[in-house]
Amino acid sequence: MIKFFKKSNVESLQRKYDKLMHEAYVLSKSNPEESMKRQVQALEVQRDILSKS
Repeated sequence: MIKFFKKSNVESLQRKYDKLMHEAYVLSKSNPEESMKRQVQALEVQRDILSKS
């Protein structure tokens, strides 16, 4: 029953990836350098997701 409320590791990584990509999109208009940093972080998270699935 506890697993019902607990998110899997892949789900939490997917949420983190989505959040980073959204931040990168928003920053792309005002601060392209920071946007690129967010995109690199998102790619690292995506690699983790692919390695775990």
